[in-house]
Amino acid sequence: MMIQRLAMVGLTVLAAGGFFLVAPAQAPPDFKPYVETIPGTDIKFEMLPIPGGTYLRGSPEGEAGRGADEGPQHPVTIRPFWMAKTEVTWDEYNVWRAEVGVEENQQNEERLKADADALTGPTPPYADETFGHGKEGHPVLCITHHAAMEYCRWLSKRTGKVYRLPTEAEWEYACRAGAQTAYCFGDDPALLGDYAWYVKNSEDTTHPVGTKKPNRWGLCDMHGNVAEWCIDQYKKDAYAKAPRDKPVIGPVELPGPDRFPHVVRGGSWADEADMLRSAARRASDKSWIKRDPQRPQSIWWLTDAEIVGFRVVRPVEEQENLRGFKSKVTRESK
Repeated sequence: MMIQRLAMVGLTVLAAGGFFLVAPAQAPPDFKPYVETIPGTDIKFEMLPIPGGTYLRGSPEGEAGRGADEGPQHPVTIRPFWMAKTEVTWDEYNVWRAEVGVEENQQNEERLKADADALTGPTPPYADETFGHGKEGHPVLCITHHAAMEYCRWLSKRTGKVYRLPTEAEWEYACRAGAQTAYCFGDDPALLGDYAWYVKNSEDTTHPVGTKKPNRWGLCDMHGNVAEWCIDQYKKDAYAKAPRDKPVIGPVELPGPDRFPHVVRGGSWADEADMLRSAARRASDKSWIKRDPQRPQSIWWLTDAEIVGFRVVRPVEEQENLRGFKSKVTRESK
């Protein structure tokens, strides 16, 4: 029935194997995988092309482990974009820290007074930033949504390409890679060990990125290892507001100045199987900084969220409401 409705609104639907794709835009001739080297370093990461299309966002009512905020399902159209094959590692993140990091927030405030669009960087972490997890080749963790957003702005300026966090809709679309099952590989959580580091096999720690099977679009660790920031502000009832008879193009809940809540996806090394499902949603909250003794508490580091990191995307053509968008969080943010 949903496929019939999509056809009625003028979209060409290709249905197969329980999923459907609709091409919303023409990808450029050079829409291919590429390796980005951070200028001035030998640090590299791989970007993979994600074809544009339409999918059913959310989970069906009968899916095991389903949360109330995962429905109702509704069609969403995504434009083509590139996505990092793996999560951002400490190797990449520490280039930014070394270049832009400061000893105290006053330095960032002075930068912003001189130039409102200036790059800002993190102050030193309160404790060991890895919290005992691995570093070289391992995903960065315990960093705030604001820090991930500022890293993306820095990376964009360093490379001359637009890098940012994925929207929640882009993230789920890329994770599914065409599947409408609970996981990118099907519905059986017994197969998770082939694709993900999670509570049953992680031995209570992160692992080097890209060491498990990728999904059909080549993306690794979309399930497990660390959960991943999306650009969106979290809204429990966001899906209830979406039309069900026509696709929404590029939906995003733009974040404001509040520090919480933002959307986190994918599940982590510490999570049970249900949190690793493609549709599973998680909201950040103030408990993630409860042990930070600083006043005001850091806008760069989390003391109680060893589960969260991020990966970057690069749009082929940026949607209007995300052009030049940057974090609105400041030291005064709640």
